[in-house]
Amino acid sequence: MTKKKSRKKQKKFNKNILWTTLCLGVIVFCVYTFSSYFLKIYNIYKEKEELTKKIASLEKEEEQLKSDVQKLQDPEYVARYAREKYLYSKDGEYIIKLP
Repeated sequence: MTKKKSRKKQKKFNKNILWTTLCLGVIVFCVYTFSSYFLKIYNIYKEKEELTKKIASLEKEEEQLKSDVQKLQDPEYVARYAREKYLYSKDGEYIIKLP
């Protein structure tokens, strides 16, 4: 009779170990899956922030370039710009470059 009881206890113990192991495996799998998705979402969020900053800087640069285009439509500005940057002179002008 004691052998039957011990076998029943052994089977019950084995079932408990099996269920515990199975539950732990499912929990580990769920934690791993959720953490990997969370990491992907976090990386995408960071990339979005960087791209938003880059868009802002590019829009600012675009405004500056539009302003330059408008200025370059004026012939007087173009002449003054060429004289300053490339040391061109008007007739009768002398250019003296100071350090």
